[in-house]
Amino acid sequence: MKTSFEEKKDKLYNLYDRFERDTAPFRRQAFCKPGCSFCCTFMGNIDIVTLECLIILEHIVSQPEEFQAALKKKIGENKTEKEKGHKPPCPFLKENSTCLIYAVRPFSCRQLYSVRECGDSGPVAHRQAVESSRATVREMQRLDDTGYSGHISYILHLLDDPAFRTLYLSGGFAPEQIMKFGKAHGLTINRLAKQP
Repeated sequence: MKTSFEEKKDKLYNLYDRFERDTAPFRRQAFCKPGCSFCCTFMGNIDIVTLECLIILEHIVSQPEEFQAALKKKIGENKTEKEKGHKPPCPFLKENSTCLIYAVRPFSCRQLYSVRECGDSGPVAHRQAVESSRATVREMQRLDDTGYSGHISYILHLLDDPAFRTLYLSGGFAPEQIMKFGKAHGLTINRLAKQP
């Protein structure tokens, strides 16, 4: 029996909640605060699964058309910069260094924290939290078994294709249809991702 999008979404949020609970003791020591955007600006990679991307798109289409158009432009620019090998800031980062989609941000963002101010070496997290993060990503890939993992603007690009979106929402799985784009953009087929 196929799992519906709503059921998968509930399971995904349960994974988020479990990670929050399991890593709470470590994250209490976090240096991070609202307006801190080192990871959003300098990391250059926001990996996401297709299911998370669909949730973000659901949020975006609930916004005014003018907002959607501006965001679509920023996402396109992010994709172009990333394809050139640059490390562009997150397309959802606002001018005040807060997040446009905070309520529906992907796990890639939820799991980040640092116990000291970020500099050239980037964020510093506890080993146990990093291990829990990796395990959560593997569970997300199993949950999203007909989807893909990769940089946020690449996965958004896939879901912008009506044929791919229809196939994905129907529970279909045809990686050969996106093989050229997937290989060129380093996407992972969730079903074939290395499991523990």
